[in-house]
Amino acid sequence: MSYSVVISGTGLWTPEQTITNDELVESFNEYVKRFNEKNAQAIEAGEVEALGPSDSAFIEKASGIKQRFVIDKSGILDPEKMAPNIAERSDDDVSIQAEIAVKAAKQALENANLTADDLDAVLVACSNMQRPYPAMAVEVQAALGMDHGWGYDMNVACSSATFGIQAGVDAIRNGSARRVLMVNPEICSGHLAWEDRDCHFIFGDVATAVILERKEDATSANQWEVLGTRLQTKFSNNIRNNFGFLNRADESGVGARDKLFRQEGRRVFKEVCPMVAEQISSHLSDTGVAVESLSRMWLHQANLSMNELISKRVLGRPATREEAPVILDDYANTSSAGSIIAFHKYNADLPVDTKGVICSFGAGYSIGSVIVNRIK
Repeated sequence: MSYSVVISGTGLWTPEQTITNDELVESFNEYVKRFNEKNAQAIEAGEVEALGPSDSAFIEKASGIKQRFVIDKSGILDPEKMAPNIAERSDDDVSIQAEIAVKAAKQALENANLTADDLDAVLVACSNMQRPYPAMAVEVQAALGMDHGWGYDMNVACSSATFGIQAGVDAIRNGSARRVLMVNPEICSGHLAWEDRDCHFIFGDVATAVILERKEDATSANQWEVLGTRLQTKFSNNIRNNFGFLNRADESGVGARDKLFRQEGRRVFKEVCPMVAEQISSHLSDTGVAVESLSRMWLHQANLSMNELISKRVLGRPATREEAPVILDDYANTSSAGSIIAFHKYNADLPVDTKGVICSFGAGYSIGSVIVNRIK
């Protein structure tokens, strides 16, 4: 027997601290000044390339980002450090990633009229895992007070949330769970090269959560039935991070630039946008949902121009902000959490029998789409 599945609750945890573009640029340009002064002779000899300054107008034009939320801004804005101050915790203390995941999860549970005792499984799906093991999902399970069920981690970069939704939907449909919590605790500030002009403005920190359950069990006031899910991957090096446990086996690479986020932005834009638009369009068609009946697209929030192009290709015309909501200006790119933030903040206004698509895309390349219909 296959069960119908609904999204019955979502949650969003947002850090208290923000960094505006102006603040970020002031710090970055001071770093550039000090770097160029320190390496003046090598720059003059052509041995080292001088760094160029950044500016707020460039950032907003290139990305649509105006600010970002971060767990710690002091370290990021320190020209001598350019990284967040996040202290390691004792093994006996809840980890910071599990802590923020639980905060988002509790809100999602409340919105779904559930408690942790009602859950069967926890999936932590995100780009930036604090550690390889024990699984973050198992720690979240314990921190929620669940003494039953199971959990595991999954990483498909910025597509992790939609891949996580499909994994949860599949678990419910095949009977291995009745209710699944899918969480995206993204501490993106830890893997970003804040010294790199081409990417120092891109990411922010956040945690989101989604409750998936059998349609017959759901009691929340806001329910979205999952009509279909679709995943796609195609290998590319254009978005990459080489940090991992094997780094210690080659000490020459410790601290190298490739151990942090990097991308070939223009290639990503050119190659990913048509792939995403084609997946959404074909997925809608195969699910029997006409483009004309699509009311909203909750897209991955990586770059405003990407979202505008994708939504235009799907609809055959430019999308309004109501049709393709933007949270990128306030939150920046929050990796897997972006499309879930958009869904969380911009779905309650839609009436019953409204259809929409949650879509995320990123490194891999990877693309995940989830077609939903509001039933309550």
